Amino acid sequence: MKKKRVTPKVAVVGAGLTGLTTAYYLKKAGADIHLFERENRAGGVIHTLRENGFTFETGPNTGVLSHPEAMELLEELSGRCRLEIANQEAKFRWIWKEGRWHALPSGVMQGVTTPLFSFTDKLRILLEPFRPKGKNPEERLSELVKRRLGKSFLDYAVDPFILGIYAGDPAWLVPKYALPKLYNLEQNYGSFIRGTLRKRSEPKTDRDKKATREIFSVEGGLENLIHALVAEIGEEHIRLNCSSLTVEKESPVSFRLVNEDKVYGGFDKVVTTTGGYELEKLLPFVNPELTGHINRMQYARVAQITLGFRRWDGIPLKAFGGLVPFREQRDILGVLFLSSFLKNRAPEGGALLSVFAGGLRKPEMALLSDSELQEKVAREIKTMMGLKEFAPDLLRIQRYEHAIPQYGPESAEKLAAIARIEAETPGLILAGNIREGIGMADRIRQGRIIAEQIISG
Repeated sequence: MKKKRVTPKVAVVGAGLTGLTTAYYLKKAGADIHLFERENRAGGVIHTLRENGFTFETGPNTGVLSHPEAMELLEELSGRCRLEIANQEAKFRWIWKEGRWHALPSGVMQGVTTPLFSFTDKLRILLEPFRPKGKNPEERLSELVKRRLGKSFLDYAVDPFILGIYAGDPAWLVPKYALPKLYNLEQNYGSFIRGTLRKRSEPKTDRDKKATREIFSVEGGLENLIHALVAEIGEEHIRLNCSSLTVEKESPVSFRLVNEDKVYGGFDKVVTTTGGYELEKLLPFVNPELTGHINRMQYARVAQITLGFRRWDGIPLKAFGGLVPFREQRDILGVLFLSSFLKNRAPEGGALLSVFAGGLRKPEMALLSDSELQEKVAREIKTMMGLKEFAPDLLRIQRYEHAIPQYGPESAEKLAAIARIEAETPGLILAGNIREGIGMADRIRQGRIIAEQIISG
């Protein structure tokens, strides 16, 4: 006799992109889904606002199609939201050095002609394929880059790149966890340059080709992706305002969730997608020593300042944005030129900019008062963007205490703690950006894989 398939009852904690993607694929497969969110809306930090002709985000501005799962999800939701690929201007990045912008090199030949790098390091770039690969899996990013490419390459290519992604510090991040694709180029091919060329020549399946690495958004703003996921999951499966939520063991094989005086029981699986700093309170039955290992992960504190200009009188914004190396000792991390590569983000002839301040090495910037922060941003934007006066038609400040997790030297211990918690508590899955990447495509991929694993048993 064929064994009857049991429909799992699953609780997903957190209705950000990871939680919504997990719930979407579980619901699609027929699971009994219950999604719990502490805020009064789904989406986590993804939130689109429209004001005075500007459309802007108060969370992530864009994603990168770095995994096929991201494209596949957007294809599945195309009836409810439409993918927007950034135009060609997004391929160019600027780096600030000694009072002016320079184009970030996109190839070896540009790397040996750019004023960003020293003559010695340009020679190091040409000789990079002949250097032995590193043997320390816990090596910091700064040491890896200096060893293979030199100090100026670290200062004016990798450091601003890390500021743009992690708002972090190359001296803290460990490539094995923070940039696994970069780490694996050296480990698998012996060289960044040789590995990149070999990867390009390797045959790709049609599915692999969906990971185009193009920058993307959704027409009308990323929140339309959230609305599409909520509609597919069904609002009746989502419980908002669960600010006091805890997970408890109901029996050796089941869980219940408690929020104030309400109890929801009978769950076969619980998937958490919250920050590491929330796990001890959320999971009181777990050994606090283990959740403490996860909580040791640092987070960058960031302020995002959105600027809208109905008429733009500064330099032409024909790029994705500009990054400011830490070595330059400026008051901002960088600025995105959103209206240059996304449609309908500012009035015709205007501009929409997103400026970032703070980060792992300058967290105090995100703690300044609005007036102090505005003053510093005004000075930097006037200088860098060629404005005679700073008079934006839109100015909004958003602060994030736990903006971006940093995958540093505590990562091995953190991942071991996650594995041990899951092994000791069958049915509990710890997900979210505490592991497996911080980008939107990373979150989508993780959510889908978890859903498939639950359904497959």
